[in-house]
This record gives sequence, C-alpha cells and structure tokens, in this order.
Amino acid sequence: MLTGSQHIKLEEGGLEKETITLNIGPTHPATHGVFQNIVEIDGERIVSGDATIGYIHRAFEKIAEHRPYYQITPLTDRLNYCSAPINNMGWHITVEKLLGVELPKRVEYLRVIIMELARIADHLICNSILGVDTGAYSGFLYLMQYRELVYEIWEEICGSRLTTNIGRIGGLERDFNDIAWRKLDKFMKEYPKALKEFEKLFTRNRIFMDRTIGAGPISAERAMSYGFTGPNLRAAGVDYDVRVQQPYSSYEDFDFIIPVGTKGDTYDRFLVRNEEMWQSLSIIRQAIEKIEKLEDKTSYHADVPQYYLPPKNEVYNNMEALIYQFKIVMGEIDVPKGELYNAVEGANGELGFYVISEGGRSPYRLHFRRPCFIYYQAFPEMVKGGLISDAIVTLSSLNVIAGELDA
Repeated sequence: MLTGSQHIKLEEGGLEKETITLNIGPTHPATHGVFQNIVEIDGERIVSGDATIGYIHRAFEKIAEHRPYYQITPLTDRLNYCSAPINNMGWHITVEKLLGVELPKRVEYLRVIIMELARIADHLICNSILGVDTGAYSGFLYLMQYRELVYEIWEEICGSRLTTNIGRIGGLERDFNDIAWRKLDKFMKEYPKALKEFEKLFTRNRIFMDRTIGAGPISAERAMSYGFTGPNLRAAGVDYDVRVQQPYSSYEDFDFIIPVGTKGDTYDRFLVRNEEMWQSLSIIRQAIEKIEKLEDKTSYHADVPQYYLPPKNEVYNNMEALIYQFKIVMGEIDVPKGELYNAVEGANGELGFYVISEGGRSPYRLHFRRPCFIYYQAFPEMVKGGLISDAIVTLSSLNVIAGELDA
C-alpha cells in the first residue's frame, strides 16, 4: 500500500516547506515483489529515497553449506524465478568446472536453447509489465501466451514449468523429445510476429515515449561504479556481456550483437531488452542448425557416472545404479578441493557463483552474485528529482526480482 506522513521544514528566511514521506510497499503492485521504497516528496517531485530489503531473505547461501551439491539446484530456482533455467545451468556449469567435467557439443547447444528461451521469457515479462505500469494492458495479455508456450517446452524437457530444476551436473536429465522440438518450432515461427506487433504498439507510441524517455536515467560511469551488469548496464552504453567476455557453454560458436543504449533511461532499457529478444531468437535458430549438422545425434550428458545420475529404469532394476543414485544425491561422493568463481549472463546481468570446496559433500562456502541486489542500490539516486510516476516505471524497467534481491 501507499502510506505517508507530512513534514514541515523551516527554510532560510523563515519560509515553510512541506514534504511528505511516502512508503511504496513493501506489498504493493508497483514494487514487483516484497520490498519497500521510502521516498520523501515535495508535491509530486522526489526529494530523497531509501530502499528497504530483506523481507524474503531465506539464507540460501547458509543452507547450501549443509546440502550436497546436487540438492543446491532447487535453491537457485528461487533466485530469479522468471528465468530459472539460467540459474540452474549457471550452478551446474560452476560445479562442472570444479570437477573438471567436459560436455559434448550437442549438450552445450541444447543448454543454449534452454537458456535463451529463459532470457526471452524474462524480457517478455519485464517489457510487457512496463507497458502495464504505463497504462497499457493489452501488450502484456498478448505476449503472456508465448511465455506459456516456453513453459510448455520446459515441461516436456524436465516436467516443470516455473521453478524448473532443469538439467543435471554433467548435462540434461533427458533428451528433447519430439513434442519439445515441435513446440520449439511453433514458438520460433509465431513469436517473431508477436514481438513485431508488440514493438508496433509501444516503440513509437507517443504516450509510452513521454512516460519513459528521461525517466530514471543513469550514466555509464555511475552504472559501472555501482556494479551494474546486464541490460541495465548495456542501456547506459556499455557493451559488457558475459557470453562474449567469458564464453561458456560454447557461446563462442554463435554470432550475435550486443545491443546498447545511450542515456540509460527507462526507454533505453525497454529497447535493449526488446533487441535482446531478437538476438536470443537468432541464437536459438543457430543452435538448432548446429545440432542438425552434428554427427552426434543422441548425447544429452557427459560420460561421468560418478557424478551424473543413472537413468531411472536402471535405478529400479540394477543394484549398482541404485547405489550410485543414493551416493550422488546424498553427497557420498566427495567433490575435489578447490576455489573458483564462475558467472553466466543471467537475464538481469552477471549471475555469479563463488564456491569454496574443502573436499566434502557440501561447499565450505557459497556466494551467489545476484545482479538485482547490486543494481537496486542505485534506485534512490536514479529517481531523485523525478516524479512518483517516473519512480514506478523506473523500478519496472530495472526488473528487480525480489527472490534474486534477497536470496
């Protein structure tokens, strides 16, 4: 809810100046999650702001220190739940680096398809809800059917939709079935048309432009000082992308453009995310073509039986497979000692995992670098001097996800 209190200040010359302290949140549609913004306003102009977080802090990092590596994957789902597969893959890639596991090209390309679908689903939500926050509901309703189609593809691959727990350390749980490929083909044919129509609704819409251009700007220098990454940094004009700077999952095999803005305002963030969806579609198209050209037509995991869960039919019928299943899930196979930081390009920016292994069943220390947590601290500075309505659309365009913010 929006609640507030009045304050009267005496300025020089004995003049009175009245300001109001306004609470946006912690439970309010404009906050897109459970967190609070306390702003002091003079009329409709924001004088200062303060952010309060931690309402849904769940101590994931501490929990992870008491769980086997395999059982940490569901925790990552609850970070940015709008693009959970990227969180899952990021964690799996980190553990695979620690173990020294190398994946077949086909597995890496399949992962790329899953991660780029997740990026599209995330950007789709962010930009369509930005439309809702500026008073245009139709774009959101129109695009949501395609997020649903993405969820159906994931459902065919892993059986889950939102918090996917998709894949395994060492690859995927199962190969894409025929239904998954058909639904992916349907998405690749239909979504580009829908995205074009969405852009026609908003990109040159005078009302939308008036609401977003100049709202919540940040310079490239300030964004880098805060530690911005992802679309919010690229909107400020910095072409940093983990997929290019530190390629993983064979992203070096793909040809794509890093879109950048100039002013770092709400409109630039909208345009960057829209263009990134086009680039993700191109990457998926390239991945499908590359998979078709591979001689390997069946691989969906690496040959590492000591770390990769055995097939369920073997677990039910073979004592050795049952033992391995138990030992891997319960963490009875020690992970080598080591310390590393690994990052992937999450939908909101650089999603990093800093892990220290002492050789036991669980990490000695694990830290999640959540992009939301880092760039949200700039929000008070970005909205200072602007209108309340500007603060709402700025927050929306930053795409702050409460689960990733608090962890």
